[in-house]
Amino acid sequence: MTFAVLAAAAAFALIYWARFAGRDEGTQPMAGTAAKTASTALLVVAGILGDAPGLIVIGLALGAAGDFALSRPGTAAFLAGMAAFAAGHLAYVWAFWTRAAELGFSAPTPGQWVAIAVLMALILGLGLWLSSRAGDLRLPVLGYAVIIGAMAATVLILPPNAGRKDIVLGAGLFLLSDALLALRMFVVTAPKPRLALGLAVWPTYWMGQALILIGSVIYWTFPKV
Repeated sequence: MTFAVLAAAAAFALIYWARFAGRDEGTQPMAGTAAKTASTALLVVAGILGDAPGLIVIGLALGAAGDFALSRPGTAAFLAGMAAFAAGHLAYVWAFWTRAAELGFSAPTPGQWVAIAVLMALILGLGLWLSSRAGDLRLPVLGYAVIIGAMAATVLILPPNAGRKDIVLGAGLFLLSDALLALRMFVVTAPKPRLALGLAVWPTYWMGQALILIGSVIYWTFPKV
């Protein structure tokens, strides 16, 4: 049953990518909104059926809500979508910290501190640059960059365990998709590059969410390696 739901989610994701991913956020027809939202809402269903951690399911559900909001027109819908995704990242942070504590996490190693510092410098630097081009959305964009940076940093310090690599890859793809989306929205204006970015954003985002789900199920199932 869980595999069938994941397959259905992937099918809706492919439909959205093939027919609607090149459109601007907020300009989707209802068919595009439906395909986009179904592809991530079904990940929530798969998480419930697969006994995924509750906070991971909540994070996925907030992502599905964000997908719906971002596909609808207007600044209010955009801000609602951004808020939903930010809350979803915070749910992931809480989930990963909780599991890290269960696995005996103590403190980051020197190498992990360096990786975190480099990552946060890149994310905050990109966030500042993008926010300077976001007009009235400057503060929400910068705040979102801080939150997704916190999520990525938390993933970097997860203790070794089965499923960790999937979570790390998923978080990386999610981060990449956000960066590509921001470039498309606030920086790139030429039609062909914007189309290419739109087609790249969707698979990186959806695969990121799917890998976070799959990796988390494994990471919470197996004892510490």
